[in-house]
Amino acid sequence: MIFCGILKKRFLFFFLFPQGRTMTTTSSSDKERVSSSVRVKNMSSSLKSVVVPTIANEGPHVDGGVKEEMELLNASEDWYGGVTVVVSEPMEVADFVPRLRHSISKWKEQGKRGLWMKLPINQSHLVDPVVKEGFRFHHAESDYVMLVCWLPEDEPDTLPVNATHRVGIGALVLNENKEVLVVMEKNGAFKGTGYWKLPTGVVDEGEDISAAAAREVKEETGIDAEFVEILAFRQSHKSFFSKSDLFFVCMMRPLTSNITAQESEIAASKWMPINEYVEQPYNKQHGQFRYVAEICKARAEGEYVGFSPFPVSSASGKDVYLYYNKQDGSRL
Repeated sequence: MIFCGILKKRFLFFFLFPQGRTMTTTSSSDKERVSSSVRVKNMSSSLKSVVVPTIANEGPHVDGGVKEEMELLNASEDWYGGVTVVVSEPMEVADFVPRLRHSISKWKEQGKRGLWMKLPINQSHLVDPVVKEGFRFHHAESDYVMLVCWLPEDEPDTLPVNATHRVGIGALVLNENKEVLVVMEKNGAFKGTGYWKLPTGVVDEGEDISAAAAREVKEETGIDAEFVEILAFRQSHKSFFSKSDLFFVCMMRPLTSNITAQESEIAASKWMPINEYVEQPYNKQHGQFRYVAEICKARAEGEYVGFSPFPVSSASGKDVYLYYNKQDGSRL
């Protein structure tokens, strides 16, 4: 009976704790109880090592693994305590919105101020959810849209507005015979007026004023010209899509003389004596044109000097031009 009892106990132990089979058994019931106690304790510790990480994180995945913390959106910091996000990789709304909300929460904790969100045109489906999270439009180009959001609730919004000005040029191309290169336009406000005007155009993004003047002269008349100086400039407002406008009158020196008018925009082009250009009725009737014409005439007669370009380096290391009056600033 005693022997059968011992067998029953041993069978019950192996049934409950299979790992006990690997232990070295003895006939001592005390050692068997100690061995069983050690196995139970080890199993308890093993169970704890699995449960604790799951509790410490946000929660288990459906597959039983440990859920990792959600990643922030890729962003770069700026000099003013803000961040810029460029969504370059394709993202679905369902994946993007939770990460955006999580990122905004973290950035608030970090004391970030302005958020800039650049969405390429192939990510335009994200515009609506971004707006719903508090962003507003800042500007757009042909291949992207930029949205912004100001985070501090106790500070005024100091995010800079979009570019406020468009830049244009007018070119006074004056040859040795004191003749001015003029054009008559096929389209626009001067169409059908009979007015002979200076070649004009808009400065492209990243283009210097001097380069823009030479390019526009070449495009409209086929004349190669060298930039000399800025004679004058004017500023106007509510011009192009409600933006302000800066217009620079530039003096150019012709390098060629044979005119080839641009067929798509220019009806005619010619060399006109400076006095004839100045005396046109349109110039007499409009103050701005009259003053520009008089300045051109004064420069042709050597009675006026404009602002010449001087290459310098900016604080950020960029090559730029400083324009100044060389005659009055000859000591520089």
